[in-house]
Amino acid sequence: MLKVENVTKYYGNFLAVDHLTFEVKDGEIFGLLGVNGAGKTTTFRMINGLLDKTEGSITLDGLPIDYSVTDKIGFLTEERSLLTKLTVKEQAIYYGILKGMEEKKILEKLEYWLDRFHITDYKDRKIKELSKGNQQKVQFITAIINEPKLLILDEPFSGLDPINVQQFMDVIRELKNKGTSIIFSSHRMEHVEMFCEKLVVLVHGKSVLAGELKQIKKEYRKKNIHIEANHIDVEALKKVEGVLEVLVNETEMVVKIKSDENVKNVFEFIKKCQDVTKFVVEDATLNEIFLEKVGVNYEN
Repeated sequence: MLKVENVTKYYGNFLAVDHLTFEVKDGEIFGLLGVNGAGKTTTFRMINGLLDKTEGSITLDGLPIDYSVTDKIGFLTEERSLLTKLTVKEQAIYYGILKGMEEKKILEKLEYWLDRFHITDYKDRKIKELSKGNQQKVQFITAIINEPKLLILDEPFSGLDPINVQQFMDVIRELKNKGTSIIFSSHRMEHVEMFCEKLVVLVHGKSVLAGELKQIKKEYRKKNIHIEANHIDVEALKKVEGVLEVLVNETEMVVKIKSDENVKNVFEFIKKCQDVTKFVVEDATLNEIFLEKVGVNYEN
């Protein structure tokens, strides 16, 4: 288990992370979210032991993070961190040895993962000769080649097409099921919703939203109603009590309401319309919650 307790980081007089506390259990995927400059990268670097904390503590399985512990951590950075003049094989050996692995074991793992991601033919190709997507695969492989106890994924799907995104998702879920603690960070809220059980949202280094995703959604009272029907008077619908906004697209209408207490008002209006084929009430998306919470706190 990773524990981050009351961690603060100053760069001179600049407060980058402000008394941040969270924990990631074994076999749990945890979301660490925020806009650019919110303090995520600083937090990742402190967890990896690359930056010293100003205050607080960070432990993995009860042990402070030092070089003996960092061998158990895998880190896929948002920026490309590959040595482009090396071959894929040389890159894997380099990272594996840094994590205390023997070369024979590194090569065994490399063969497995290259085959898994369908890039076996690239083993002796230089990194700079690969596409962005294949470079991302290699970077992911180097992050997991040591079978980490803790895996940090910062924008892991960058440069990937939908098929390869699904491949990454499958592997991430496998690692979770094997007990790996995973911190997942992305600006794509739909990806966070697919993975994360718990999350923290940072603004200016301070947590403004934290907890279990299901509970966060439950406590956020606004709902969305997805409707398909003919001859809806949109302007009249906007005036129904509790309706905040009505969005019309090619396939359906989305009605945003203040809370589930207003569902019946919209239903009474819609049932008078013709050919109602869809009326589905859903929680607000994480993207909507994120925008509201970050927007309220961003200028503070």
